[in-house]
Amino acid sequence: MTQITVDLGEHSYPILVQPGAMEQASTHLQRFANNQRFFVLTDKDVEPHLLPKLQASFAESEIDLVIKSLPAGESSKSWRQLESVTDWLLTQGVERSDTLVALGGGVIGDLTGFAAAIVKRGCRFVQIPTSLLAQVDSSVGGKTAINSSAGKNLIGSFNQPRFVLIDPLVLNSLPDRELRAGYAEVIKYGLISDPDFFAWCEANGSEVLNRDPGALSKAIIHSVRAKALIVKEDEKELSGRRALLNLGHTFGHSLEAETGFSDKLVHGEAVAAGMALAFGYSVRRGHCDPAEAERVRSHLKSVNLPYNLATASVSASGQRLVDHMMHDKKMSGGTLPFLLANGIGQSFLAKDVDLEDVAKFLDESD
Repeated sequence: MTQITVDLGEHSYPILVQPGAMEQASTHLQRFANNQRFFVLTDKDVEPHLLPKLQASFAESEIDLVIKSLPAGESSKSWRQLESVTDWLLTQGVERSDTLVALGGGVIGDLTGFAAAIVKRGCRFVQIPTSLLAQVDSSVGGKTAINSSAGKNLIGSFNQPRFVLIDPLVLNSLPDRELRAGYAEVIKYGLISDPDFFAWCEANGSEVLNRDPGALSKAIIHSVRAKALIVKEDEKELSGRRALLNLGHTFGHSLEAETGFSDKLVHGEAVAAGMALAFGYSVRRGHCDPAEAERVRSHLKSVNLPYNLATASVSASGQRLVDHMMHDKKMSGGTLPFLLANGIGQSFLAKDVDLEDVAKFLDESD
């Protein structure tokens, strides 16, 4: 068992990483059940595999689980589903002292956190992330949002959970594709500022994806610690430090927009391709040794993740992809900051990027 604290003063909270923790969920969560109930949000994919385990852990308790299951997939991060969730909570008589439980991946976590932020001007919520991507990234740090027709995650708020319960064993039921997509976010922590961890990923990535318990736990714990430290330093992305977590996301979100935020290209796959493009563009600008960018591409390729436009199944023009970027929430004063790199573990925020040059790079990239 490993406990990591996200140190945010009065908004601090613990993250517990423990194989088998789902079996003891009631023990870990009961202190948050002020009204002897939890409002649990999950999705149709997670429900048959993990909801019975959560229910079984509360079978001997006096705590009620009030459950709502949503359609699986990115389409649930929508106004329609947010309205459905908030109306359901109000119909069920939710109070501000109640706690919502997000049992699912990043979509459920984002939607639950945002609903908790706005219903009755704020309820509490806890996270039980069930995908690798959610365990190492989206469940930690308090970013909650839904998508809009203009782009991804443009409607949302910062709302920190009270507790995050991570059980690596729940990943045994996760489809291989979703596990690989989450692994892209693991790689990201090495590329941002930890070249030794990236080297560890190169040596052990196949074991992580084969669900080796030791390798998987190490990847999760290292990633969560890295994110917790960055969030502590820059909770709301005001200093720029937290922006480093967006490595690959500016390119990646444009790829997701081009593919309609669909299963054609899931988020982690888009981030993988986006990180490779960020390193490629860093080479173009003279920041990065081509050999470093090739290491990134080579590792992504070795674990069957997209590493360019073709492997991301995107054939749009560079200008079309840049047009998607214009809706990025990081736009400020008409300019869009990009996460680039001087090398592996040496990411930085560039605020002088010419979008016309980005379009040309995308047109010329292989």
